[in-house]
Amino acid sequence: MSGRVGGRRVVFWRHGQTSWNLEGRFQGSTDIPLTETGLAQARRAARLLAALRPDAIVSSDLQRATATAQQLAEVTGLPVKHDPGLRETYAGTWQGLTNAEIQAKYGEEYRLWKMGEPVRRGGGELHTEVADRAVPVVLDAVESLPEEGTLVVVSHGGTIRMAIGRMLDLPEHSWEALGGLSNCCWSVLGRGYRGWRLEEHNAGTLPEPVMGDDT
Repeated sequence: MSGRVGGRRVVFWRHGQTSWNLEGRFQGSTDIPLTETGLAQARRAARLLAALRPDAIVSSDLQRATATAQQLAEVTGLPVKHDPGLRETYAGTWQGLTNAEIQAKYGEEYRLWKMGEPVRRGGGELHTEVADRAVPVVLDAVESLPEEGTLVVVSHGGTIRMAIGRMLDLPEHSWEALGGLSNCCWSVLGRGYRGWRLEEHNAGTLPEPVMGDDT
């Protein structure tokens, strides 16, 4: 038995590939479109996710997420609600830089981030602030689901990690224990007797490199 109460579940789906993913550039809240490969990834994943018979779709309003969500909307006929609360972490001056450039320009800030310290990367948001804005969007949408309903949340690697960490009541310093999502892969949370539980993580493909801001 899964221990799920009422059968409600949340599928966190990361957007498809972008050119900045390939170049190793920190995207953050920069509005970068999908590549043709990213769009193909979204089409493939949408066909798989449609088999879960989702009841609602909510998406970040950045175009890499909206284009991904649109593929599921076309398969299921569901509308998509767009919400800026699901955007990727704003990372200020880090955005647009490669990993090597960030380490060269902001070495100490980068070191502290990797150690798990609360860091405003590039003068941007803290991890906890991202969770503060993203999780209420998810929970509000969950409240509108039928008793055994499924919500698909289309967002970004970092934001998904922080939302999952918060919803599972994990200590903030341990959120990094959740591995990053590959492009167009997803994680599933189900509502159990003692709260949310992780039922699947980074599902949807054979293992692939994780390219994103949270690597």
